[in-house]
Amino acid sequence: MPQYVIKGGFPVYGRLRASGNKNAALPCLAATLLTDGIVTLTNIPDIEDVQVMLEILRLLGAKVEKKDKNAWEVCCAEVKNRKIPKKVAIKVRAAILFAGPMLSRLGKVTMPPPGGDVIGRRRLDTHFLALKDLGASVEINSEYVISANKLVGCNLFLDEASVTATENVLMAAVKARGETIIRNAASEPHVQDLCHLLNGMGGKIEGIGSNVLRIQGVSSLGGCEFRIGADFMEVGSFIGLAAATGGSLIIDDADPEHMKMCRIAFGKLGINWDVVGNSIHIPAEQDMKVVRDMGGMIPQIDDAPWPGFPPDLSSIVTVVATQVDGTVLIHEKMFESRMFFVDKLIAMGAGIILCDPHRAVVTGPSQLRAAELTSPDVRAGMAMLIAALAADGTSIIRNVYQIERGYENLCERLSAIGAHITRVNDGE
Repeated sequence: MPQYVIKGGFPVYGRLRASGNKNAALPCLAATLLTDGIVTLTNIPDIEDVQVMLEILRLLGAKVEKKDKNAWEVCCAEVKNRKIPKKVAIKVRAAILFAGPMLSRLGKVTMPPPGGDVIGRRRLDTHFLALKDLGASVEINSEYVISANKLVGCNLFLDEASVTATENVLMAAVKARGETIIRNAASEPHVQDLCHLLNGMGGKIEGIGSNVLRIQGVSSLGGCEFRIGADFMEVGSFIGLAAATGGSLIIDDADPEHMKMCRIAFGKLGINWDVVGNSIHIPAEQDMKVVRDMGGMIPQIDDAPWPGFPPDLSSIVTVVATQVDGTVLIHEKMFESRMFFVDKLIAMGAGIILCDPHRAVVTGPSQLRAAELTSPDVRAGMAMLIAALAADGTSIIRNVYQIERGYENLCERLSAIGAHITRVNDGE
């Protein structure tokens, strides 16, 4: 199995380009099922999760062709298979995103429970309740069987602002009869990308970027070409990497307008950046001191649905806080197992108290020590990698598949900006 060998203590310097948003690419690939026309998607990141989604499309009967380095052409005109094989669905949680478009296209889909990161309970109730409101029936045994004679628009209020549930409802409703209103909808940039793709295919979606989406059902959708936006999770990770190692980076094609809450959160750690056009410049000269709240109170960085601080960056900001002078509370509200990776940081010398599954008090700066680590999920794995690059000595990270599911050509890109990282097979 591949692993990373990392020699820490070297600041990163240089320039790189932000990859396309993984969490936009996955639903947009699923949405190609809604038309017999050709859909060309560009700025698609070359990562494992994307490859799994493309394989599912092929197994369903779609024609999939790579047109350029980060461009794929998909035609689903021949798709008639209503069952998603377990062998691929268990590899990625985004497999659940095929429910809405398959229901719209064929009236039925059978799929196993999806895979994905193990970061606590990740309920699917919101998906099924909303699809039922549109007219579907759901049978849950060892597999999910979702079917509908016809889908009819309705007024929905989601019981949580779930990103993937919002996306599934959008894809089911865009060709449903009549109007669908989704209240308490997720509004993240990747949800916005899906909305813009569907409108480019001929859909009628209003309220994009808000928590109330109005969809006027259309009889058919056509092909189109669409460019995926920047992956703001990756951009936030690279900001954290530059700060934690004391380096300086320029991140091009970064879509800085999506980084406003991240600027506030990192700003509490004395970290800032400059925006030039569509690029972000993180200078080496950072304060790296916790900025106390009014009255001298310890500040808190907590995640929330968009436009709040993204939960996927909680792991990253926790590592960065270990290198900052002062004390901060990290409150990860959304997943009860995501913070458990901090025991590895504590073993590396970090000053962290894990208060409960959701809260950690971090006091720094701490000189981290090298360690042998295993990546539990995409974001914690990236956080461990940043910690290893900031640490003294040579670290090993195993199960790097979990990291590479979300970060494109990571070793090559990090090596190009001065990181001492090598990808080897276990035992070499």
